[in-house]
Formats: sequence, structure tokens, C-alpha cells
Amino acid sequence: MLDQISTYFTIEMIYLWLNIGVIPFWLMLIFLPNSKLGSILVSSIFPIFILGGAYIYIFYKSFLGSYDFINNFTLYLGIRDLSVLFSNQEFLIIFWIHFLAINLFCGSWMSRDGSKLLISKYIMFFPLLTTYFVGPLGIFIYWIIRIFYAKKISLYD
Repeated sequence: MLDQISTYFTIEMIYLWLNIGVIPFWLMLIFLPNSKLGSILVSSIFPIFILGGAYIYIFYKSFLGSYDFINNFTLYLGIRDLSVLFSNQEFLIIFWIHFLAINLFCGSWMSRDGSKLLISKYIMFFPLLTTYFVGPLGIFIYWIIRIFYAKKISLYD
């Protein structure tokens, strides 16, 4: 049975399921930001648990395949070393899971914070959509909007 699961969950299949799997969470953040279902599913540990499980699975599968994890630390030495690491599919999918989890976490925070500040879901549409595609830019756009609704500039909150 474990062989069948391992055969089905290839890197390509996991990539496909991850990309499809986060879309309902983002749709709930954008269109149903104040719903009970959205708060239970998106703002809870549920999506992070799923993404964390995929992360652990890929990590474990890489460990069994004798992946050189010590070599990952070379990504700090230069852009060339980083590009070499991204040529490895296991490292690339681990990075992609990392990216999806962080963006979803930030989107969830933005949605909750926007609701606290009574920012319209129509205004929140653009920063949330931008965060889905280009994480830091969407967060920056949200902070610009947030300054006007919070009526203060704060370096922390």
C-alpha cells in the first residue's frame, strides 16, 4: 500500500495538488472573509497542517533518496549556488511549499486585520490577489491601504 501511495505522489503530482489545493483557501479569503467556514478552514491550523504534511513527506522522501541536505546551506554563498539548488526538484518543491504556506498565512492575517479595521472586502480584493501571486508586493499594497484605515503609521502592531 505504501508503494502505491509513493508511486502516485510524485513531485509533479504533489505540485499539481498543492497549486489546486490552495485555491479554495484563497477564494474564501477574498470572497468570504468574515464567514464562519472561512475562519474555521483558512484562519486555523488546517491549511498549514496540510502544507506541513506535504513538506514533511517531500523531506522524508528526499532523505530516503540520500539527498545532500548540507549542500542546501550553499544557497547563502551566491546567486549561482542558489540556481544550482533550484535545479533539484526536491529542493524546488520544498521551496514552493514554503512559499505557498507563507503567502497563505500572510493572506489570512491580512483578511483578519482588514476585518478588524472594517476595510471593505472589495478593497481587500486587490492586495489579497496580489499576495497570492507576488507575496511581498501584496503585503506592501495592504500596508498602504491599512495606513488610511488605521489612521496611524506604526512599525509594529
